[in-house]
Amino acid sequence: MKEAQHSTTTKYSIRNDELPLKLHDQHHYLCQALPLEIGTGQSNIFHLDEDLSYIETQYSLSRDLSISSHLEFQEPRLIVTVSLMGKSRFYSQQGDEFIFNEGYTSITKINASMGERQYQENHSITQLRFSIGKKWLDKYFGETAFTSLFSKSNVQHISNNATTYPGKFAAKQLLASNNTRHIKTPFIHGQALLLLSAELNHLVQDSPNEATKFNDKDKKMAKLAEDILYNEFKTPPSLEELARRIGTNQFKLKKLFHHFFNNTPYGLLLEIRMNIAYQLLQNTQCHVNVAAESVGYQYTSNFSSAFIKYFGIAPKNVSKNH
Repeated sequence: MKEAQHSTTTKYSIRNDELPLKLHDQHHYLCQALPLEIGTGQSNIFHLDEDLSYIETQYSLSRDLSISSHLEFQEPRLIVTVSLMGKSRFYSQQGDEFIFNEGYTSITKINASMGERQYQENHSITQLRFSIGKKWLDKYFGETAFTSLFSKSNVQHISNNATTYPGKFAAKQLLASNNTRHIKTPFIHGQALLLLSAELNHLVQDSPNEATKFNDKDKKMAKLAEDILYNEFKTPPSLEELARRIGTNQFKLKKLFHHFFNNTPYGLLLEIRMNIAYQLLQNTQCHVNVAAESVGYQYTSNFSSAFIKYFGIAPKNVSKNH
């Protein structure tokens, strides 16, 4: 490791393989902590599936930091980075620059990770990063969905969009379950699926005939409908009312949701309610009936059934475990 002069401050430089790596035996994940002279924080690394890894990074830095890496992959990987707090940069050895801004999801296809990640002093960073192989994408999205992306061999910056509402919810669920690793092993994979489904949806290619049916006006209508459901999830409008408010009919409304969100209006509403209820139970340890009422359920039994079906765990257990 070495120190280098950077602007008016001293930058701390270290190789990724110099950071201590510790296996958490009980919960089967790797922990990579920062040296105390840099600040506080760590990266937790989970291998969720044969071709899917998840890294959650939370740093609070007292100095500028540069972490260099030199990794080559046998096959190209899709890297999905969700930046929840702070800003960082990655400079590749080939001269490419990737910026990760708070509130945005960056998607990149790479063959290797050769370069350095840079972080600013006196800043806090919270990022979730997913490293995905084509086999995993084929399994969950179909064998043709990402074919064009993997046909090119070079580094490719694919998109940098504002993180979707479902993506933010899933990301917060992943981070909030840090203190309950005994339930996280199955839970984390489910939330990763929700997050990646939301953030990769715009990349899934429709057939040419299907794609020409939708334009920018349709995209704005879909976004407006999504915002209405997020803002009014406790007392949501009917399908007829929702369609009227965005200026279309129910049939077109369902088509828009299928195309832009890979979901139905009621499916998205359920997703919103369940994620908000989970956060409420987790953060406040409130009674189940309070959570049920807060997300618009008149009967607690109906809420509990929906919660168990969605998460695979009873709502009372979430509150109890926290």
